Amino acid sequence: MIGSLKGKVDYQEASFIIVDVNGVGYKVLIPANVVVTPGVDVKLFIHTHVREDVLELYGFTEPQDLKIFEYLISVSGVGCKTALGVFSVGSRKEIINAITSNDVGFFTSVPRLGKKNAQKIIIELKNKLGGQEDLDLSQDGAESDEVVAALKTFGFTPAEARAALKGLNGQGETVSEKVRLALKYLGK
Repeated sequence: MIGSLKGKVDYQEASFIIVDVNGVGYKVLIPANVVVTPGVDVKLFIHTHVREDVLELYGFTEPQDLKIFEYLISVSGVGCKTALGVFSVGSRKEIINAITSNDVGFFTSVPRLGKKNAQKIIIELKNKLGGQEDLDLSQDGAESDEVVAALKTFGFTPAEARAALKGLNGQGETVSEKVRLALKYLGK
């Protein structure tokens, strides 16, 4: 299996790059947050995904990102493309924080990732990533999603909106109160 690649970036699109390693071009699927420049040397840590009809390479600039990716795909129901989509929503630190703080909303904002699989990710990976708190997945996710959606209309990123929602510490009873308090929190 291929564990890493080092070479020049020949070509780049939104979801993949082609890395020239001694004359051989490898197509590597990358997260949206990985920024590379064509013609520049790059070193990627690779997950090689093999099925009967597919051979795909997933690349990350940091070995810790690769480890989180492999943790994500170890969860039943989460495939490589969905796990790669998690990295387009947040950084490694944000992903770990979402798992350890039971933030189901973070994962449900990923395309093709529903609430049940989001909960499964949190339950299965919490111990691997060092979360000590008890799991509480009973919180009303629909109300939180409404607050995040409202804050996104004001131009805030989903990560900023979720951080503001956490910063409220349970204040506000209705969605409109939570939005008002979150805007006040974000204005600081």
